Amino acid sequence: MALHFIRRGSGSPLLLVHGIGGSWRSWNAILDALAAEHEVIAVDLPGHGASPLLAGPHTIGTLADALTAFLAEQGLLGVDAVGSSLGARLVLELARRGVLGAVVSLDPGGFWEGWEVPVFYHSVALSQKLVTALQPVMPALAGSGAGRTALLPQFSARPWAVDARLAQDEMYSFAHTPVFGELLEALAHGEVQQGAPRGSLSAPLVIGWGRQDRVCLPGQAPRALAKFPDARLYWFDRCGHFPQWDQPAETVRLILAAVSRQPFRDEDIAAAAPAPATARAVPAAAIVTAGVVLVAGALWLLRRRRQ
Repeated sequence: MALHFIRRGSGSPLLLVHGIGGSWRSWNAILDALAAEHEVIAVDLPGHGASPLLAGPHTIGTLADALTAFLAEQGLLGVDAVGSSLGARLVLELARRGVLGAVVSLDPGGFWEGWEVPVFYHSVALSQKLVTALQPVMPALAGSGAGRTALLPQFSARPWAVDARLAQDEMYSFAHTPVFGELLEALAHGEVQQGAPRGSLSAPLVIGWGRQDRVCLPGQAPRALAKFPDARLYWFDRCGHFPQWDQPAETVRLILAAVSRQPFRDEDIAAAAPAPATARAVPAAAIVTAGVVLVAGALWLLRRRRQ
């Protein structure tokens, strides 16, 4: 499968798999730190970034097949891997298939039940439509803390602190992924993730989860563990759906520890300097501006729909 990818660094290979509507750039906050220790291969999934569409449908199964074919072509079967969101679901599936080595799965999708399914589907679909409608003013929005607070609260516990360039790249990709709707439908209503029985995984599996995740709610983590009982669960404090955005240094420590295959303690991974003051509270002005931007965006989207 001819997927677009970038390579950085040297050492043992490490595959990075982004989420729905993302690209390899979704990892920019931690890419250099990981490349200092490993040869990092960050791939664009089919229909994302610079990778072509698949010839047939885009589902969890077909994306997993495409990644497996890519790894075989590149001589990377058994590679250690990290996935985020949709990518986290994919690396779990590939671990179950025996295709990967050590795996870190960050806030995987697919473990919602009942009312969580429509909440996930409709909230993410609306976010994508709003981001698409706001593309003409996206550079200005993504370039300010108040704008990022308006754009990213569903995905980040500290949206104002997300790097401006990263936010702009992600919002552009979010709006320009042609398979977004198809994959969102597959995630919400498609095939149910199969598990891996206890003792069936030969390499470490760590599932990381943000305690403030508003996409894959923290209550879904026990369901993931029930299907992957060999996994170790790690909680990120002050963290939303993307630990690599909200807690980049901690995420790097977790990944390096997991792929080292050496024992580690959660408290050593979490150990860090106190969060800066801007991380403790959203400025009042940012809250007001965020509300104005969201209302304006919603009205704009509604007007476009009526035209």
